This record gives sequence, structure tokens and C-alpha cells, in this order.
Amino acid sequence: MTLKSKNAVVTGSTSGIGLAIARALAKEGANVVINGLGDEAEIEKTRAAIESEFGVKAIYHPANMLESDEIADMVHQAERSLGTVDILVNNAGIQFVSPVEEFPVEKWDQIIAINLSSAFHAIRAAVPGMKARQWGRIINTASAHSLVASPFKAAYVAAKHGIAGLTKTVALEVATHGITVNCISPGYVWTPLVERQIPDTMKARNMTKEQVINEVLLEAQPTKQFVTVEQVAALAVFLCSDAASQISGANLSMDGGWTAK
Repeated sequence: MTLKSKNAVVTGSTSGIGLAIARALAKEGANVVINGLGDEAEIEKTRAAIESEFGVKAIYHPANMLESDEIADMVHQAERSLGTVDILVNNAGIQFVSPVEEFPVEKWDQIIAINLSSAFHAIRAAVPGMKARQWGRIINTASAHSLVASPFKAAYVAAKHGIAGLTKTVALEVATHGITVNCISPGYVWTPLVERQIPDTMKARNMTKEQVINEVLLEAQPTKQFVTVEQVAALAVFLCSDAASQISGANLSMDGGWTAK
């Protein structure tokens, strides 16, 4: 249990990549704060399962990623309840697909706020404690879209490019404090977020579901396979280890060769 006695906050962790990361950290001994949307009973079931399966403390915080004060409260509540926030994983994200001239302004604002600004607010709250302890791990879930673009995803691509820049900037600022800051850039991972964007892409491109999967999603990935949430989680755990202490400011691709093209 390489992370025993460490405490982690993982945003957007009631399903998909975030939940896989939270569970993987807990398996290595970290106490976790999970956060995200969903049915109250299901969230409680998820939280309780983490505690019972891994013998750690798991807390749920309902912070709305659109609200900076709630994000800061999540970090501070974690510090009060667990003692420290040693690991911060900024994973919360939403998607919307539309031609730029039809892109709803409110959707642009929401995507930038949830996919980019929420990470800034959480980092801002967590860094002072990490500096005081001279140890911290910050991991941002980016995307292959932090490196390349796709049509009809103006806000998402802009936000993920921003996450990559934020990662580099903060990494430089905290480099002498025992804190590493990295982002993971997966290709298409089969998650609720990806599944939900298929109908919009079908409409935008006039395609069937099968065409979207094979000609839009997996077409970009030379391996022709979805990345799994477990693979992303395993990389996150490695980035928290002592072996990764000299990896900082990195944008780590996990995209089946997509961005190698």
C-alpha cells in the first residue's frame, strides 16, 4: 500500500475515470474524497464500497464545479476531516458538440468553468498545505484534445489546451517544494461522458451510432481500441509514487497512438 497515510481529493469521481482513480488510490491505502453528480443513494453505495473494500476513509463532498467557493470548501473540508490533502486529481468534465456558430454561449461558459477553471480553484486551495508539508501530487485529467483538435468541440478543446498550460505553469511554481504537477491525456475512453456525446455527434455529422464509434472516435486511435478507465487510474497511481518524483510539468499521452500521427 504505497500511499498509506496519504489523503486524496478526486473531482468528478462518482463514475468513469474519476471513480477508477479514486478506487485505485484507495487500493494503495489513500483516504479519498469523492465528488460528482448522481443519485444520492448510488453515491453513498459507491462511497461505502470504497471504505469496505480497501479499509480507508472515504468522504463525499457535493461541491458544484461551477462554484469557486464550493470547490475551495471541498479542499478545506478534506483538510479538516482527514488532516491533509496530499493528492489532488482534477478530473471533473463535461462535453458539448456543436458547430461554432451554433454553439450555445451558456455551454461554452459551463465547459470552460467545469473543465478548466475548477482545476485552478482546487489547485489554489490545495497548494498552500502541500507547500507547508513539502510534498504533493497534482494530476489533471486532460485529453488528446489538449494536443490536437476535432471539429465541433470548440469549448472542450480550448479547455483541455488550457489544462495543459495550467499544468506546466503550476509545475514550475512549485518545483522546489516537493510537489509534482502533471496531466494525463487519454484518447477516447469508454465512459458516460463519451457515451453521452454520441447522439450530438450523430446529429452534427449526420451519422449512425456505429459510424460515430468507428469513423469518429476509434478512427483517431491507431490501436482501434478504447482506453480503459483502469489504465488511466494505473498511470495516476504511478504519478503519485516516489518513482515519479522527477516527472513534473508533463503531458502524458495515453491515446493508442492518436497524437503520434
